[in-house]
Amino acid sequence: MAAFAYSLFFFLAICFCLSPCTAVLHAYIPVVQQNVGQRDELIATYFHLGFNYVEILSFLTLSHGIRLSLRQLKRILRNQGLFRRRNYSNPQEIISAVERELRGSGSSIGYRLMHQRLRNDYGLVVDKETVRLTLKTLDPEGVERRSKQRLKRRKYSAKGPNYIWHIDGYDKLKPFGFCIHGAIDGYSRRVLWLEANVTNSDPRVIAQYYCDCIKQVRGAPRIVRADPGTENCNVAGIQCFFRRNGSDSFAGEKSFMYGRSVSNQRIEAWWSFFRKTDSDWWIKLFKDIRDAGIYCDSNPIHVECLKFCFMELIQDELKRVAEHWNLHRIRPCTNSNSPAGRPDVLYFLPELEETMDFSIPVPSHEMDLAIEEGCDYDIEQPALGDFVELAHLIMDEEGLTMPDDAEEALSLYIDLVFHIENI
Repeated sequence: MAAFAYSLFFFLAICFCLSPCTAVLHAYIPVVQQNVGQRDELIATYFHLGFNYVEILSFLTLSHGIRLSLRQLKRILRNQGLFRRRNYSNPQEIISAVERELRGSGSSIGYRLMHQRLRNDYGLVVDKETVRLTLKTLDPEGVERRSKQRLKRRKYSAKGPNYIWHIDGYDKLKPFGFCIHGAIDGYSRRVLWLEANVTNSDPRVIAQYYCDCIKQVRGAPRIVRADPGTENCNVAGIQCFFRRNGSDSFAGEKSFMYGRSVSNQRIEAWWSFFRKTDSDWWIKLFKDIRDAGIYCDSNPIHVECLKFCFMELIQDELKRVAEHWNLHRIRPCTNSNSPAGRPDVLYFLPELEETMDFSIPVPSHEMDLAIEEGCDYDIEQPALGDFVELAHLIMDEEGLTMPDDAEEALSLYIDLVFHIENI
């Protein structure tokens, strides 16, 4: 019987190889392999971002149309050598990465955020307990300082992602020329944008942030919440224009809500987090530079040099902070109606929490009209005026390069001030 089965298999194989379908099969195989490669690449990407098995499967199914079983997913990860609790990184690499973070804004964050930075930015495999003990050893004063802080949260609830956006400007770095503006989704607490510029009071600039975000998420929110101020007037007009034909209770003019800054709870709470984990380090750095007599805020050369040397670094830092926040896991809270979980998961996969995306589609012609009438086209590069051309000319002559960290930025700042003042 075994010999007969083998002969039958051999005969069918020969027939198949001689079939006209062979060429079609060979043409199809590379496509299948390519799709499998893309699938495995997506799985590896989601794994490195810290998502668990259920979240990875949900993203694959709902965002990419790829259906896998839990068993298949585990097998693919195992074949790629991707494990959560194996092949831990060298302790010396972990210590070096933590020490590097402690020299910057990482000195303000706790072990959970530090664990995320080590995983996402350095590609290290390490457990949270190791990070906690490392921080306790290397930065005992910072650990003690953070352990004494207490947060009081007000109750808040939103129906789903894109039901309400909270937007606001952050002025703590404004005395040094860095104006930050941000937005957060009320339901998922996902940071929608976080931008640094030379202004956060120009309504056309704020409207550009808003429209860029709408194009990215492919829809406008039901409600936008902001503080009273002329910088928000263009956003208010565009939001009401997009929602003018709505039939819900927040259509038209009700789709934009003004209120006191202390009542804009979601974004104000996030600014508090941002101050403790990131901006406080930059504020202290710039104050130290000023107190040392290196920087004078009444000297226009100093002001322009500082913005030129540090603006891109701060923008990169903002991008990193937003990405880490959107990927971190928010723990359950007894005095809040908001769901626990990762902001990105809550935002992109509302079905997991039995809710829906409340965004309103915006026709392309309406978006084009809104951008033409109410936005600033030149916010991609902060408008530092003719100073940029002069700075680049000096850098070319002196062999200077743009900085990669705060120390290099400070060195470049000192060099530029010296050369400009001695022209």
